[in-house]
Amino acid sequence: MTIQDCITFANQNPVTSVATVEGDQPRVRKFLMWFADETGFYFHTGTPKAIYQQLRRNPKVELCFYNPGNAPGAGTMLRVTGAVEFLEDLALKARLIEERPFLKAIGTGRPDNPLLAVFRVPHGEAWFWTMENNLREAEIERIRF
Repeated sequence: MTIQDCITFANQNPVTSVATVEGDQPRVRKFLMWFADETGFYFHTGTPKAIYQQLRRNPKVELCFYNPGNAPGAGTMLRVTGAVEFLEDLALKARLIEERPFLKAIGTGRPDNPLLAVFRVPHGEAWFWTMENNLREAEIERIRF
């Protein structure tokens, strides 16, 4: 497996579980990943949200993408660990607003809006999990990116 396999899988299965830590309490929620490419896995959120504060305090994150497959037990999971990086690139934020027009409806539809935060996981480790390797998790090949 390669990082390109991970990028393809994430783009085809963009609903993502995002795990953070708040103090000693794990927090997880679903995100719709914006996109993934060779520069990282991209997301956005609002600065008033708890996840934004959690990631500012501790940028370590784990992502989980899932494709259930066509039969029970046939699913594939992609797990990604790394640290987020917040991006202040106005051109990137303008692209986000163009591609996700619902941001205008919730009041964050300007690239310079301080309520809009774009972040990515640019480096880390990724691996695929299936039932086939269920009891051999430590043996699963890790892909560094």
